[in-house]
Amino acid sequence: MSTLAATTTPTDRLPLASLLALAMAAFITILTEALPAGLLPQMAQGLSVSEAWVGQTVTIYAVGSLVAAIPLTIATQGVRRRPLLLAAIVGFVIANTVTALSASYLLTMVARFLAGVSAGLLWALLAGYATRLVPDHQNGRAIAVAMVGTPLALSLGVPAGTLLGNLLGWRLCFGIMSGLALLLMLWVRIKLPDFAGQSAGKRLSLGHVFALPGVRSVLMVVLAFVLAHNILYTYIAPFLVTAGMADRTDLVLLVFGVTSLLGIWVVGALIDRHLRAMTLASTVLFGLSAAALGMAADTPAVVYAAVAAWGLAFGGVPTLFQTALANTAGEAADVAQSMLVTAWNLAIAGGGVAGGLLLAQLGGWAFPPAVLALLLVTLLVVGLAKRHGFPAAAG
Repeated sequence: MSTLAATTTPTDRLPLASLLALAMAAFITILTEALPAGLLPQMAQGLSVSEAWVGQTVTIYAVGSLVAAIPLTIATQGVRRRPLLLAAIVGFVIANTVTALSASYLLTMVARFLAGVSAGLLWALLAGYATRLVPDHQNGRAIAVAMVGTPLALSLGVPAGTLLGNLLGWRLCFGIMSGLALLLMLWVRIKLPDFAGQSAGKRLSLGHVFALPGVRSVLMVVLAFVLAHNILYTYIAPFLVTAGMADRTDLVLLVFGVTSLLGIWVVGALIDRHLRAMTLASTVLFGLSAAALGMAADTPAVVYAAVAAWGLAFGGVPTLFQTALANTAGEAADVAQSMLVTAWNLAIAGGGVAGGLLLAQLGGWAFPPAVLALLLVTLLVVGLAKRHGFPAAAG
């Protein structure tokens, strides 16, 4: 367990009230990021811009996370953890309130950038915070609970927000997000124990953390796996056009979301004993899914089965990667997690660019081979990281 001072002593019973507060933070973060995707027409009309320009509100959010995660985490290593987490949540309150009230596209973009900055800091804190609440042998389960808000936001939050936006208006959706963030602040203040920041003598530089054995292996796996995922996920609609299932995109994404929830449950149950095996299994299962999509994309039953397998493989991946990095980095977990946030967002951006090029030059049929190539890299790196990163002793 971390030597950072805590106000409570971890026991073998998971502190669910505290971990679910972290899960709620993840839920708000993901839903704030993804909500515009379901509200493009309404937001475009309200801000008097095209839907393509509204789509950039998601891009600017990712940019905020990308540029802020590492420098903010480095700069705040000595700050107590609960006030820092509360500050990140305040950023969502401000950003979503401004978004709900703004009639200016430029002001909305500034607010979305602030939300992304807050997300970058919050994601860097979550895994380290979760592991400090429990003994070492429960690190994976703790992170799994803290991360459950992510698939919930994607599978339930975004569709619910889209429905609510269609019924009552998109501004109310962002107003509700602000209200949820305010309630979360109260929850965090009451239920989440505080932890000291790192003393000056224990703080590690970015270069030192990057050089720790295993850190680069985990980051490489994150980059390759998430890039593979985003090439396919970002362009699932045009891929389904190629497959003759353009009118089934919503159902396909629902299948993905539901099986993602199952995936995080399975990983949460097994991760502390079988982290390495679960990482390899998730990669192989995603690879089989991509192969099936490549060979039988014109058969709806195969597409649904492959997407279900893909969701099952992907659901627990954030937990696997964050746990691997937290275990590898030890007391430098927050700095290492900020690198993971950066790698993850690079993969999101790279998926958009690489997928777009593949679609334009070769068509949607080129996605499965590209995904398989990246997953082979993932398997190779995990296979070689037996001592550090994904140690055999951990599964």
